[in-house]
Amino acid sequence: MQIFASHFGFFEVGPGPTLKPFRHDPAPSPVGLTHLDLARDPARVRVPMARKGWLAGDGGAARGDDTYVELSLEEATALAARELDRVRTAHGNRAIFGGSYGWGSAGRFHHPQSQLKRFLNLAGGFTFAVNTYSYGTAKVILPHVVGAEHAEVGALAPSWDQIVEHCRLIVAFGGMRLANAQVEAGSTGAHRVGDWLERFRAAGGEIVTLSPDARDAVQGRHIPIRPGSDTAAMLAMCHTLLEEGLADAAFLGSFTTGAEEFARHLLGQDDGTPKSADWAAALCGVPAEDLRALARRLAAEPSLLNLAWSLQRARFGEQPYWASVALAAMAGVMGRPGLGLALGLSAVSSVGQPVRGLRGPSFPMGTNPVSDYIPVARITDLLERPGGTLPYDGKMLDLPDIRLVWWAGGNPYHHHQDLFRLERAWTRPDTVIVHENVWTATARHADLVFPSAMPFERSDIAGSSRDRWLAYSPAVMPPPPGVPTDHEVFARIAAHLGLENAFRDGRDEAAWLEHLYDRYRMAHPELPDWDRFRQDGYACLDADQAAPRPMVPFAQLRAGHPLSTPSGRIELVSDRIAGFALSDCPSHPTWLDPDGEEEPLPFHLLSPQPETRLHSQLDPGPLARDARAQGFEVLRAHPDDLSPLELDTGDIAEVFNARGVTLVSVAPDPGVRRGTLVLPTGGWFDPVTDALGRRVDLGGNPNVLTSDAGSSALSQGASANHPRVGLRPLADPTLIEIRKARL
Repeated sequence: MQIFASHFGFFEVGPGPTLKPFRHDPAPSPVGLTHLDLARDPARVRVPMARKGWLAGDGGAARGDDTYVELSLEEATALAARELDRVRTAHGNRAIFGGSYGWGSAGRFHHPQSQLKRFLNLAGGFTFAVNTYSYGTAKVILPHVVGAEHAEVGALAPSWDQIVEHCRLIVAFGGMRLANAQVEAGSTGAHRVGDWLERFRAAGGEIVTLSPDARDAVQGRHIPIRPGSDTAAMLAMCHTLLEEGLADAAFLGSFTTGAEEFARHLLGQDDGTPKSADWAAALCGVPAEDLRALARRLAAEPSLLNLAWSLQRARFGEQPYWASVALAAMAGVMGRPGLGLALGLSAVSSVGQPVRGLRGPSFPMGTNPVSDYIPVARITDLLERPGGTLPYDGKMLDLPDIRLVWWAGGNPYHHHQDLFRLERAWTRPDTVIVHENVWTATARHADLVFPSAMPFERSDIAGSSRDRWLAYSPAVMPPPPGVPTDHEVFARIAAHLGLENAFRDGRDEAAWLEHLYDRYRMAHPELPDWDRFRQDGYACLDADQAAPRPMVPFAQLRAGHPLSTPSGRIELVSDRIAGFALSDCPSHPTWLDPDGEEEPLPFHLLSPQPETRLHSQLDPGPLARDARAQGFEVLRAHPDDLSPLELDTGDIAEVFNARGVTLVSVAPDPGVRRGTLVLPTGGWFDPVTDALGRRVDLGGNPNVLTSDAGSSALSQGASANHPRVGLRPLADPTLIEIRKARL
């Protein structure tokens, strides 16, 4: 059987070639079936290209607004090698920033980030990035509060089988969108979240969702809540448990630290403001009695709190996660099968799946001799402030003077915030090199662009460490003539630097795949041999084992095994964080208004993950194309918010704030809370100067409008969620025709 493994799961390859659902997948992704449409995308990068201004020595002034000249692969790789050598000789390797992101490939060998890092490490190292846009705030706060062992993606979630058996109430802040569960970083053979949700409902379980958008509620009751106010709601629920004597004093006394100080904060003894349900109701728009009733149910019923990842992608994003830990601890549900706290059920396919998990290798990257790094969401700060410093997790990071940015895999003009600010900072480096298979905005802001084969045009092994499926994914079709893999490009550049043998390590691409698979078999001897694996196309751990493997976070804590926190307990108050003396991240869960530094504009903007693509990937595909209206991304808003603006279905409008303007097609939706606009992320950044002299994005990219301030000085995570924006009719109608001509 021939398999194509993507971020949307496994697919069988049929004649044509075509893709069809994998026979063992109970809920195959319709988005993944459209991958092969990209082979004919007119935006393919087919040859190496160099920007004319860069070749003439313009210093980056015309990046994003220039023309390109075609190069041979030999010319382009020689240019890249010379520029890298110039920068490391004149400025040191810390002047090189290796930019990448993890969604470039589900395959473990053709993983652009791994290929780039191996190459740059061999060339003397580079300034690098840590954490992710998806989970960067949580990754920093959780080790302080519940220990590093619970900070990884999905580590706090009980397994779905335990939830179905033991839990009867899930209170979901931010929702549990099934569309997000289509995706897994290393692919999967079986999407099961929808099945588990149906089993939960059939067992008598109930889900109550607090979110500004009714589409976030997969089943059960939806309570509309003001964007960014989740911390206030959770503190109020903690206050109710405390005031009504419902808090689990035994659990708090045995397994937490700081409970008494946190109680004083809830009662207002430290600041004069009790965090009561009446106090919170005015902040979050949820009736006080609803908050009290939910708190009582959490204490009385077998319950689970689930928080979407979006809540921590916001200003002060540490606080809702910390508050949820406190609420689950006070309710006494932590460490019990199927109960407690989950962060990101349905955020990706694997969270909560009761599987053993694949232990296997990545493409070996070597050791980076350079120690400088930034949190991934602080790339603009790095470029804007050479020689400056950045506070992060109790340390002060130096910001090197970056002269060369090298990007392979990932699209910062999708996943970064405040894109017009990034565009200005992007002119600072001497050189930007990008590997891409299509002309994204990142490629269009590069000096030297290398073409790259699509995932279905190269052979690879796909598997996720949080999943039990492994696939051999041979090339479905060849790439266009002359389009290499990233591995081949880096090998050829390495040859110019005398590093080719070290980079290839004596293996061609086929030999690397067999080597990586052999490493999987070392960890899992029950896997078939290499020839059988390639013949079958896939393997599955425990395929013949009906009983799942339950996960019960904090069960070991209840059994007397301390956490890796300083106290060994769950830290409702952190002395370590208190010692950092941060005004934007106090020593315990605290309500901090994320609107404090925002413009007083009438709407909050939500930018959820799209249903028809992965981030910005597959945006040229048929599902994403059909989801647009007149070529514009669709923004949903409550009808009562659109009527005063004289906007109706399909009208083209401007969403704006001081950071920029982006164009959308509006659609009324009574399920969106009043005062909230919903614009999915992933529209390709497409800036123009309009007839009024304004820089306007035609692509409907919400990150034109989102804040690029870090979540706090603790985590410096992305703060994309719920910026303040305005909405108005289109001022320059000629932009509609410009957009049509550019599609």
